Amino acid sequence: MEEKSYKEYLEHITTFIFDVDGVLTDGSVTILSNGDMLRKMNIKDGYALKTAVDKGFNMCIISGGSNEGVRTRLQGLGIKHIYLGAHNKIEQLDEYLNENKIEAKNVLYMGDDIPDYPIMKLVGLPCCPQDAVPEIKNISKYISHKNGGKGAVRDVIEQVLKVKGKWSGNFDAKYD
Repeated sequence: MEEKSYKEYLEHITTFIFDVDGVLTDGSVTILSNGDMLRKMNIKDGYALKTAVDKGFNMCIISGGSNEGVRTRLQGLGIKHIYLGAHNKIEQLDEYLNENKIEAKNVLYMGDDIPDYPIMKLVGLPCCPQDAVPEIKNISKYISHKNGGKGAVRDVIEQVLKVKGKWSGNFDAKYD
C-alpha cells in the first residue's frame, strides 16, 4: 500500500499541539547567574500561532519545561491550553482531547525529541523541525525545512491554514 502524502492530512487538522524547547525555541538556553534560563522564540512563529487561534483552530502547548515566561508569552498570543512541566505528555494530551472533544486524527503535533515520541505515535499528523533527533524524524509524516525556533511552527500552521483558505494571502509582494 502506498504511503499517503502528509498533504492529504492537512485538510483534516482542527488542532495544533506544540512542544516548546526545540520547536518554538532553538533548544538552547542562556543561564543567568541567578539560575534563570532565557529562551528565544521566533516572531514569525508567534504571528502564525495567533493567526491560527484567531481563525478558530484549537491550540495547545505541552512542554516538559516549566518556564513561566514561556506561559506569559503564549498566553499573550491567545493560547489558553498550556501544560508546562509535563513529564508524561500523554496524560496532558488525553486530558486536552477529552475536555475539548477532539479526535487524535485531527491533531497536528510538532515535537523534536524523545519525550515527544509517545504523543507523535497517537496523532493524525506528527511533524518535526528539520533539526529534530533521528527517532522523531523517523515517525514524522512531515519534516519542516525549518529548524526549531526558526520558523518550523509557522511552516506547518501556514500550510494547514492555506489548505483551508484561512491564511491571508492577498499580498502585493511574495514572502517566504
